Amino acid sequence: MASAAAEVPSYFVCPISLQLMRDPVTLPTGISYDRAAIARWLAAPGARRTCPVTRQPLEHGLELTPNHTLRRLIQSWAASVSPGSAVDEEVAALRPVSSDEFASLLSDAAAAQVGALRRLRELAAECEDSRAMLESQGGVFDVLSRVVTSGSACSTAREEAVGVLASLRIPEQELIGVSTRHGNLAESLTAVLRSSNLQSRAHAVQLVRTLADAVVPAWVIGLNAELLAEVVGVVRDRVSARATKASLHALAALCPYGRHRVKIVGAGAVAALVELLLDEPERRVCELALAVLDRLCTCAEGRAELVAHAAGVAVVGKKGLRVSEAASERAVRVLRSVARHAATPAVLQEMAQCGVVGKLCLALRSEQCGVKTKEKAHEVLKLHSRVWRASPCLSPSFLALYPS
Repeated sequence: MASAAAEVPSYFVCPISLQLMRDPVTLPTGISYDRAAIARWLAAPGARRTCPVTRQPLEHGLELTPNHTLRRLIQSWAASVSPGSAVDEEVAALRPVSSDEFASLLSDAAAAQVGALRRLRELAAECEDSRAMLESQGGVFDVLSRVVTSGSACSTAREEAVGVLASLRIPEQELIGVSTRHGNLAESLTAVLRSSNLQSRAHAVQLVRTLADAVVPAWVIGLNAELLAEVVGVVRDRVSARATKASLHALAALCPYGRHRVKIVGAGAVAALVELLLDEPERRVCELALAVLDRLCTCAEGRAELVAHAAGVAVVGKKGLRVSEAASERAVRVLRSVARHAATPAVLQEMAQCGVVGKLCLALRSEQCGVKTKEKAHEVLKLHSRVWRASPCLSPSFLALYPS
């Protein structure tokens, strides 16, 4: 073979980078690209929200779909290339990793070798097959957890181990075992969340979400305020879209336990959520933020923080009919908590002035609101009808919708 590069099939080449694809993903337009190349294209200044080949517009917050079939074809082709040929390193790296190689890497990772941990993270992120093979290695979750909680491992090794764990599908029983055997896991994750490395923070909050969703009571109930504050910090700092979603999921899952709600409020979560909503996030982020606010407003501290924020009540009312049925339900639930338990004259006046009362009136007729949401809106309007009906801020059109 004179030149391996010259014989690379054209459909294995990324249309953007013109290089062999390592992690092919497919857009809704049907065109496949290397993940790194299309991610750079979509994130470039000017936000080119179009398919590079077809020029068709793409939705904001687009999820890239892994093309596992194409990846396997590329790997099969790479494996078929003769070892003695002029094959570049990129092609050689695409050859599938054997189980023995994974075992060797895991052995080096157990000794907190950064290179081995980084390679494991890259392999787990590359494709489904590599991740499944790593997950099948005996003791993999304990090995990585030991590195995360090790007092002798360097911070880089711990961060890399967290990155590997965050990319794996950890069975519930393994999660319970890991949290039980490694009592300082929460403290170790807190340290990673404080890292200056944004990617490491994103991986750590994803792992916190996994543990929180699995509902491991002994681990969840005993969480310290420091870890909760760092999870809130991921929302406040906008580490990444994926990390924001993971942190919101984690906060929603952690709210029902013990005094976590008060700790989360004390960490500045309400202000962070209000600021997030003011930034007009995508639909799913908005729904999650309102879900967390709903849970935080079940405690007096959460309600106090919301009404104290200059834009708190207003932004919740604004989202009431603009996003989705789920968002509307959560927004009305938050407003009901405020109207029931924090309804000072100043708050009632603010709700009328900033249009919240009008939104509640519209909710009674909106097709975007379910029956339960409309019942809650009706309840809030009836609760303070004497004040709001007499308010000069309520236009005649809203008065006509006001329940009698």
